[in-house]
Amino acid sequence: MTDQKRAALGLSFPVLVLLALLAVPRVVLHDLSVIEPGTLVNWLLVFVPPLVWIAVVLVRRVPNPFVTLLVVGIVYGVFLALGHQLLWNQSFGDEQPTLGGNLSDLAPGVQAVIIRGFSVISSLVTGTVVGAVSGLVALVAQRLLRVRT
Repeated sequence: MTDQKRAALGLSFPVLVLLALLAVPRVVLHDLSVIEPGTLVNWLLVFVPPLVWIAVVLVRRVPNPFVTLLVVGIVYGVFLALGHQLLWNQSFGDEQPTLGGNLSDLAPGVQAVIIRGFSVISSLVTGTVVGAVSGLVALVAQRLLRVRT
């Protein structure tokens, strides 16, 4: 990452990656069925990483926390997609997802490519949305903190 890009984001690329990695344990634990939705541990693994992201950009006073956390979210989306793909068989076991309706006649391999492809897209969108929402919260918090000081 060039110094100009680092200055625009306020954090180096390795730090952005480390922040995104904070959210990866939930992906692994969920896909391996170690944690269940609705439990306290799951809630902590869902909300603590974005709260840490927000705290870091506020403490470091990045120029634009929305853009910075959007990038973190995109990187998280990549990790999310990789995690789901790598743990696919452990997650679904012998009951692999299949398409229904008119698409149920497609060959199993074609169905797998379609389903996994949509999983990747969904992961990237999810990460991006988490980053955008976190960035918006951080941006509002940053502006409110500036008003008070």
